[in-house]
Amino acid sequence: MDMEKINYQKMLEKTLAQLAGTRPRLLLHACCAPCSTAVLERLMPHFALTLYFYNPNILPWSEYEKRLSELKKLLAFPEFSSVGLLVPGRDEPAFEDISRGAQQEPEGGARCRACYALRLGRTARTAAELGFPYFTTTLSVSPHKNSAWLNEIGLDLSAPGGPVFLPSDFKKKNGYARSIELSKKYGLYRQRYCGCTPV
Repeated sequence: MDMEKINYQKMLEKTLAQLAGTRPRLLLHACCAPCSTAVLERLMPHFALTLYFYNPNILPWSEYEKRLSELKKLLAFPEFSSVGLLVPGRDEPAFEDISRGAQQEPEGGARCRACYALRLGRTARTAAELGFPYFTTTLSVSPHKNSAWLNEIGLDLSAPGGPVFLPSDFKKKNGYARSIELSKKYGLYRQRYCGCTPV
């Protein structure tokens, strides 16, 4: 099956329609506050959300702390007060392990796919441990992220009887543009790099 040809936005819309207002719990991997804005806005009517800030790729430590602080700042606004937040340990060694030999890969290369798998894998395991029926990630809101890879990895992590990956391409329907608007509205810091390779 050619994953590039799949319309993940339509898959998302179909799933949301099937929920019929039940609002199940969803563990949402969050890369940063700006990307979270538009995704939260889109998913809050359909799910009881908890953000999961697992990003061992973010360097240096001061940048990691800044992004976590901005995420907490976003959730302090009344409209997001119902959203939970889980912050596991930073886990730098896990990112070092998957990066070994691929440090010079450009953004969008093999290292990125391995990083997606690391972060989504940890999210899926945590969702299973805590009894979340769904999980997904904010990463697909960025035009710099490969949505086909993210969805392929996420769907592969869905297991019978375990949490289900919510397929998505959050950049669709002006998701990325909306994230910029909301970042300005809430006065959020917008970083200029994903995490592992400052520019």
